[in-house]
Amino acid sequence: MRVTVIGATGHIGTYLVPRLVRAGHDVVAVSRGERDPYQDDPAWKAVESVHVDREAAEADGTFGETVRDTDPDAVIDLICFDRESAESLVDALRGEVQHFLHCGTIWVHGPSTAVPTTEDEPRTRRPLGEYGRGKAEIESFLLEAARQDGFPATVLPPGHISGPGWTPVNPAGNVDSEVFERLARGEEVALPNFGLETVHHVHADDVAQAFQRALESWSAAVGESFHVVSPRALTLRGFAEAVAEWFGQEADLTYLPFEEWAERPEYDDDAVETTEDHIRHSPNVSIEKTRSRLGYEPRYSSLEAVREAVDALVEDGAVDPGDSGP
Repeated sequence: MRVTVIGATGHIGTYLVPRLVRAGHDVVAVSRGERDPYQDDPAWKAVESVHVDREAAEADGTFGETVRDTDPDAVIDLICFDRESAESLVDALRGEVQHFLHCGTIWVHGPSTAVPTTEDEPRTRRPLGEYGRGKAEIESFLLEAARQDGFPATVLPPGHISGPGWTPVNPAGNVDSEVFERLARGEEVALPNFGLETVHHVHADDVAQAFQRALESWSAAVGESFHVVSPRALTLRGFAEAVAEWFGQEADLTYLPFEEWAERPEYDDDAVETTEDHIRHSPNVSIEKTRSRLGYEPRYSSLEAVREAVDALVEDGAVDPGDSGP
């Protein structure tokens, strides 16, 4: 199958493109051409590359035509963030592709009523934040196009993507790498509330696995949405304790009401906003549907995915554990 991957050199594409090549697919990698994949892989030598600035091409109305001209049987879009962009691409590909796969987000769910949250949870609560609302609009549009108009769309919403080359969501619910350093050194780390809110990670290679399985399971996948996360979510407290243990430490944790926690000097405005976004969602989603219908089986637990990312950050000097070591 000839597969065009949009956003091919990003974190997911770094793992997905080589997977598709090794599975025998003919792959076209669409990207801006401004960076290499996060990891080297000889499979990239077999990949056809198309360099295009999506934003500029959408502005002049040529992006959909550019993708269509790669002559794909299937298109995987990893970097679409608003409905207008999705509609434009779908218009260009109607009747031209056998399968269209979109990377969504578990942020399409608002705060959960019961957990783990399933894909068919009623959308009675609006997603929180502009990002979640935008992705929810895309998901609704694509699934409606599939079920009512026959457009062969599948949506795969991942959780907090992790793995080497990426700073993962940390036990304070943000992406400040110093949190990992403080835990590694046995220093105090403040957590919001009682540290019982949840985060739900997934390794980028497991996201790639899910896309490959959906691509190769057309009849089960078209017109459906499939969560892509690790088997279980983590509480902030349990997450922090596990990270400290990696470095031979016992976590020194302080718990504060969110408003007090937000005033701590070690967290800047961006970190506070990110944490608030994460703990308001407290994602904890089910992968039963993805497992049963697509055969998805994540290789990494949440902690394993994060540990691989943190080990890479330590190796690169981006995280300094002091005298401790993982």
